[in-house]
Amino acid sequence: MSLTIALSKGKLLAGAEDLFRKAGMPFPASEGRRLVVPVDGLRFLLVKDMDVPTYVEHGVADCGIAGRDVLLEMEPDVYEPVDLGFGRCRLVVARPRGASAATGASTVRVATKYPRVASAHFLERGRSVEVVRLAGSVELAPGLGLADCIVDVVETGRTLEENGLEVVEDVAVSSARLIVNRASYHARREEMSGLVRALEKARTA
Repeated sequence: MSLTIALSKGKLLAGAEDLFRKAGMPFPASEGRRLVVPVDGLRFLLVKDMDVPTYVEHGVADCGIAGRDVLLEMEPDVYEPVDLGFGRCRLVVARPRGASAATGASTVRVATKYPRVASAHFLERGRSVEVVRLAGSVELAPGLGLADCIVDVVETGRTLEENGLEVVEDVAVSSARLIVNRASYHARREEMSGLVRALEKARTA
């Protein structure tokens, strides 16, 4: 039975392909719309980034590649043996340039696709928080009066800048991680160890 690997169809796909090819391992062709793709003894599931941990945790996939930002939000019960080193970015709090931080007992309204992470971040600082959950284009929310600030992933910061926002606080650093289903890790230890070794070697090559 072939190993099943869950991959995000989003920003981590190119980095995953580079790493697999460097490791001399099969990888699905970038063209095509199939979401389940068998290639040379492996089976790949191409899913949304936030769904990768769910497929792995529930054993539909033996392992997967997910960003640490997604893992912090989803908190899946999986092993995380390797930081793959690509897809580096930061989770940050950003607000309109020049806006002063709300103080005292006032509730901060935060737009984000990371509600768990955002809530925990502000509550740890003793701030009351109201989360406005958005699936995308989070940067628009403060300018349109939907939120006071956002919690989102930043790579270069250009999108924030173009939307009149500035970073005021770092929440976490993120990069791509290999995650492994707990049962698969024990039942298929040899295959998993081989995959981990190949990816680690390719990462440092």
